[in-house]
Amino acid sequence: MTDATLQSKPPAKTSETSPTSMNLELLVIPVSDVDRARKFYESLGWRLDIDHATGDDYRIVQLTPAGSGGSVMFGQNITTATPGYAQGMHLVVPDILAARDDLLRRGVKVSDPFHDVGGIFHHSNGKGIAKGPNPERKSYASYFTFEDPDGNGWTLQEVTARLPGAPTDTSFTTQLHEAVWGSAR
Repeated sequence: MTDATLQSKPPAKTSETSPTSMNLELLVIPVSDVDRARKFYESLGWRLDIDHATGDDYRIVQLTPAGSGGSVMFGQNITTATPGYAQGMHLVVPDILAARDDLLRRGVKVSDPFHDVGGIFHHSNGKGIAKGPNPERKSYASYFTFEDPDGNGWTLQEVTARLPGAPTDTSFTTQLHEAVWGSAR
């Protein structure tokens, strides 16, 4: 079979019960100073994938966090969003305190760790958040935040176990629902 034959074949049909496989590959974040943003994200230990300019009015920079399958891109004339507009972007780490210490050593201003009181999906209980990591260190329950120089907001979330059906990731263990969320409420 030739490359031309492979490219001309229609995509394989997926089961009506199976969703199409999709991977989140790239987030575009708006920045005001491309060189300053590149220096900041590289200072986090993120790998530079590309820094490409076409003339004086177009530039793309793409970096990938250590261990991540997804990347960020910023540059000149690649988005009309206002610098600092990107908020709530999450990075997952296996140890929230170690990740926070690493960023502090790198000179990044980070928030204190915090956790959701009552569980991540129980915001209507009125209890809100509490200082420090989750006392039981439950997966998906401990956080801290930081911003890049433009104010784009990042949240780091501790994930130590994933529910069955999550993509295989050898840096985490897959355990039953109770191990992640505790006993049923």
